Amino acid sequence: MKVTKQRILTLLATMTLLTPLAAQEHRGSAADGSFFTPENLPYSVLHMREFMPTTGVERGNFARLHSFRYRLDEERIDNLTFTPLGHSEPITFRQGLELNYVDGIIILHQGRVIYERYFSGMQGSDLHALMSVTKSFTGTLAATLVAEGLLDPSKTVAYYLPELAESGFGDATVREVMDMTTAIAYSEDYSNPEAEVWGFSAAGNAMIPHPEGTPQGYRDYLATVKKSGTHGEVFGYRTVNSDLLGWIVERVGGASLAEQLQSKIWSRMGMEQDAYYQVDATGTAFAGGGLNATLRDLARFGQMMLSEGRWHGEQIVPRQVIEDIRFGGDTAPFAASGYSDTLKGWCYRNMWWVTNNPNGAYMARGVHGQAIYIDPTAEMVIVRVASNPAASNTLNDYLSLPAYQAVADYLMGS
Repeated sequence: MKVTKQRILTLLATMTLLTPLAAQEHRGSAADGSFFTPENLPYSVLHMREFMPTTGVERGNFARLHSFRYRLDEERIDNLTFTPLGHSEPITFRQGLELNYVDGIIILHQGRVIYERYFSGMQGSDLHALMSVTKSFTGTLAATLVAEGLLDPSKTVAYYLPELAESGFGDATVREVMDMTTAIAYSEDYSNPEAEVWGFSAAGNAMIPHPEGTPQGYRDYLATVKKSGTHGEVFGYRTVNSDLLGWIVERVGGASLAEQLQSKIWSRMGMEQDAYYQVDATGTAFAGGGLNATLRDLARFGQMMLSEGRWHGEQIVPRQVIEDIRFGGDTAPFAASGYSDTLKGWCYRNMWWVTNNPNGAYMARGVHGQAIYIDPTAEMVIVRVASNPAASNTLNDYLSLPAYQAVADYLMGS
């Protein structure tokens, strides 16, 4: 995407979403999708329980809160400069937040909070919709089952889910699902009203009627997916893979996705708040995009991942899971996809995006600007939640990626 100086100046001049929304009347409905229109999105991402049925992920009634230590450096970070990709004029870190409609952002360095800001009426206690950042939690749970010897990634989907044997997923391996290299007839192009993603979304929407003979939930829809091509050759970012993986995690783990996230991670980390998943009409959690949580709790999760799975002396996620995310990916399928010019050299592993940059950074990404960015070399975690009207991360990356690197360079003294 070509970024001109005039575009940046215009966006800065017209920015309105950083004013509090507390007095703004919310509008929209999940039944017709209007709750996700640009004018309603800033409210909806903080109030998903008002639009969809949900299931909880509890922190634990007697869980000890693990508070962060603070060493704030906000003014210097606000004034860091970087040059957006495809542009020649630098802007400040704070300007980049405004251009990307950020609702909240927190930065950790060596485990301490050095930056924490909220906009658009969001407060620290608010749970924000995480969109596809959810996928990385699903992938982490699946990779944990692999590390525990309960899930074999070389087995086929049909081995674990015989009911999908005749679908396009039947002969794909679990590894191909985890890394999104399944070959299926499915488009995730949100700009195309005819794309299959809209049929999948409709199947999972508990607030609309589902006529007889149409999918009655996410899993009914998965059975309708057809194969197109050869599995394992090309990366294809498709949310249906995540919901398929969530189903496998439940089948192998013997408990719901919410229960497994709660027992394996959430209740063991001293989180501030319960989290929750949006669910479809059957009660199935939206494994590809339905998790909601607070900014600081996401930062705890990110710091645990940065610390090779350890948190306050306890191994929460097996170390080999972290190592496999960082070093187990294959760049060839990703390159073959032609996914994005801004992500050259990247790969996708266990539903995490791996930059393969000199710092070894990897991240969770969600539409409308959600991100957990982990930089092991800079000992840095950045968590950002947003309500960008543009769904595609491609329209955020030209600002976000160089901004993250600018903070990393600053922290490393570059």
